[in-house]
Amino acid sequence: MDDRRKLLNHFLAALAYRTQKALREAPEGFGSFRVVDGVRTPAELVRHMASVLGYARTFFVGGHYWPEALVSFDEEIERFHELLGLLAQHLRNGDALLEGMTEERLLQGPFSDAMTHAGQLALLRRLAGAPVAPENFIVAEIKEERLGPDQPRPASPDKIWPEAPKGWSSE
Repeated sequence: MDDRRKLLNHFLAALAYRTQKALREAPEGFGSFRVVDGVRTPAELVRHMASVLGYARTFFVGGHYWPEALVSFDEEIERFHELLGLLAQHLRNGDALLEGMTEERLLQGPFSDAMTHAGQLALLRRLAGAPVAPENFIVAEIKEERLGPDQPRPASPDKIWPEAPKGWSSE
């Protein structure tokens, strides 16, 4: 696997990690939390993330991808992680990209778009009254083969979090 594809695989693993960080221990009903009309719920955001990744996959397999809403938030999360795995497999296999697409364009377009939405999920957690604890992501245990929802706890959580919820501890 060339260096660009290896880096993209790592990026997908970082996306899995950051998405699960935003979703882990979310409050009951978080998937349907709506800040205001016109702003996606977490379930809608995860479906959109799957849509963006499915679109990226079309540059390997052709066709179109437009996912229907699934019954539960958990199913949306599962589909998102399945698409991460499918994309990573295309990269690892060295599958050719359709004409006009490059690894750089995948990164600047759909991959970066999905990472932006992972940050939006974290913001929605804060707005839902259950903020996500900060950490040093440089030392996070991100592994290219770990693309599913089972992600490790923070390796280096921030010791000081001024706006932490009452009773929070980094231990």
